[in-house]
Amino acid sequence: MPVPNPLVAELSPPPIPSVQGWARAYSGGHGPLIDLSQAVPGYPPHKDLLRWLGEAAASKAYAGYGDIEGEPALRTAYALNVSELYGADIAARNVHITSGCNQAFVAAVMAVAAAGDAIVVTNPWYFNHETTLRMLGIEARTVDCLPERSFLPDPKTIEKALGPKVRAVALVSPNNPTGAVYPPALLNAIFEICHRNGVWLILDETYRDFLALGTERPHRLFSAPAWNEALIQLYSFSKSFCIPGHRLGAVVADQPVVVQIGKIMDNLQICASRAPQAAVAKGLSALVEWRRANRTEIAARAEALVETLGEMAWQVEAIGAYFAFVRHPFEGVSSVRVAEELAKRAGIVTIPGEFFGPGQERYLRFAFANATVATVSMLRERLQGFTLA
Repeated sequence: MPVPNPLVAELSPPPIPSVQGWARAYSGGHGPLIDLSQAVPGYPPHKDLLRWLGEAAASKAYAGYGDIEGEPALRTAYALNVSELYGADIAARNVHITSGCNQAFVAAVMAVAAAGDAIVVTNPWYFNHETTLRMLGIEARTVDCLPERSFLPDPKTIEKALGPKVRAVALVSPNNPTGAVYPPALLNAIFEICHRNGVWLILDETYRDFLALGTERPHRLFSAPAWNEALIQLYSFSKSFCIPGHRLGAVVADQPVVVQIGKIMDNLQICASRAPQAAVAKGLSALVEWRRANRTEIAARAEALVETLGEMAWQVEAIGAYFAFVRHPFEGVSSVRVAEELAKRAGIVTIPGEFFGPGQERYLRFAFANATVATVSMLRERLQGFTLA
């Protein structure tokens, strides 16, 4: 029997299905399951968006292949959206639409790095970023984000990690898994390091629409005269529009980079699904207030989590957007064991910190966006009564 690609075979199975297996073993003794495992919005898409999706899906106009780079209407609408949000001048030619942000990351990485190269990532990392690099034969060169720095990287440590093999630095803000939000000054410092050293900054902003209320501009990198020489931005429409099943993301980069990504996308998928593109192109301007209300709701859920765990031994070490990185109270116990027991015995489903990198044994990721304020408040009683045998 032929052997599989060892770069893929050596990877562990995807973590979310594994954790869901623990959840299926829960007997229901403490009430309904509280699923804090996957980053999914806990409310439905807007009815108008669903109508536009249905109309586009039923149209012969969207049944054939589309432009590899994406539907012109969505590229134009998203370029305007980015320009307004960041106070910049982004054109449609700078935008490439992908099937979700994971695909955007794969395409961006393949456009700038080859097998044998290296990309700097943070520890803890988003596990799909790390596994993508491993299966492509690209070294994931890690820099630690420590709790005493609120899980934010030290720019000096990033610069020390650079070298001849490094092609990019990959960051996620707001962060997955920790929720840490990178301040504009920190992002600017890292961008300057990347630009000075001739490497790309790949900035995944999947959760940028859920920054703390009052934070209107995540950074000013697009205002830098040379932004196009060092910045590749990634985004997901899935969370903001509540359509993760329709897989829609975007890359913003210099036009020559978009050309390279087009070559890759032609082999990955040819073009992203066209019906969701048509719907979101309308929704970007039409559903602004609905999206703002959802942002307010997610902020309320984050506040409820902080309040619920505030007086407990379960410590919120970082929080933002969809996630909290919570320190469990069991010293010397693997986060895998804690998460498995929580799911099976208490009906609380989380992701072990160890799934996000070495040294994260004391942490669990709570993805609270899928839980209402009332559901979050149920955590207190279950966690207070939870012990390990």
